[in-house]
Amino acid sequence: MIRSTRGRKVLTTSAALALTFTMAACGAGNEGETSASGGDGDAAASASGTIKGAGASSMEKAQNEWIANFTDVAPDATVEYAPDGSGTGREKFINGAVNFAGTDSAMEDDEIAKAKEKGCTGETIQFPIYVSPIAVAFNLKDVDSLNLSAPVIADIFSGKIKTWNDPAIAKENEGVDLPDTKITPVNRSDESGTSKNFSAYLSEAAPENWKHEPEDVWPIKGGEAAKGTSGVVDTIGAGEGNIGYADASQIGDLKAAKIKAGEEFIEYSPDAAAKILESAERVDESSKTNYAVKLDRGNAGEGVYPVVLVSYAVACTDYEDKDVASTVKAYLEYAVSEDGQKASTDAAGSAGLSEAATKNATDALGQIKTD
Repeated sequence: MIRSTRGRKVLTTSAALALTFTMAACGAGNEGETSASGGDGDAAASASGTIKGAGASSMEKAQNEWIANFTDVAPDATVEYAPDGSGTGREKFINGAVNFAGTDSAMEDDEIAKAKEKGCTGETIQFPIYVSPIAVAFNLKDVDSLNLSAPVIADIFSGKIKTWNDPAIAKENEGVDLPDTKITPVNRSDESGTSKNFSAYLSEAAPENWKHEPEDVWPIKGGEAAKGTSGVVDTIGAGEGNIGYADASQIGDLKAAKIKAGEEFIEYSPDAAAKILESAERVDESSKTNYAVKLDRGNAGEGVYPVVLVSYAVACTDYEDKDVASTVKAYLEYAVSEDGQKASTDAAGSAGLSEAATKNATDALGQIKTD
């Protein structure tokens, strides 16, 4: 067991690697108005009981920080989040094994219908909660900077480009001494919204080179596969010539390629990633529960980092236990608040939500019945 510097306990289970933070501080209050900066502080203070979540490993650092901060003002609440992967998180939510989920790809209509039949007797709500660049990380000890376009990345991950000194890579990296080292692509072995977002980028930005539909399961065999974000990062770092994709906040000391957008190569950053949301459109403008968005990855403008994942929070409008309902609502209100988004940016390097996305999240959370 590891104790945090602020007195909370971090419990890691061998089955799910769930992060559990419990705070025994004092303070309580009555339900009040929602604050843009910090959520509903009174509702958070009066939150109680245990809520369980699971899903995207990409937002593990953000969830860690949100839980830590939330339980500072919620002495009677325990929040658990198991970073099992997006697919597992959605499955657990559908079956009622968790109260909320995090996923790097929005739930589909058939999944929402299954949830209504099983674990969520009300309506499923989903909205963006975490936006982060996906890094294309590589391991070449003598190469510090690398430029890559979508067609070249697609050909690398499809196996068409096999060595680092291939003419297609060299053309985009004039003056760089590229070795003849074999390229080993590294992909996720589990169902992953990061895989789906990365594949979506390739299919939109390089449709002639990448013929695969975006799916949670990586479509190509070969190379190396690893479970979870940490598994991919560890595998990339373990072998010279390896390359893979992962949430940029978790690549550690690995080097990341600059990605071509328009006529320039863009280094990943929260600000550059956030810009892609400016052209995003809702999938269903009329829905009061589904705030999924469609990104235009294939036409990224100047200064936009195009390889981005948008992670969603998934919850239910109606819980049998109203303490659970109140705590889920208060926790997610904090996560999407100005303070919550700043906390995840500081901890994980994520991009903050736009004003419109924050309003959408607040509107969605307003559907949760707490009495």
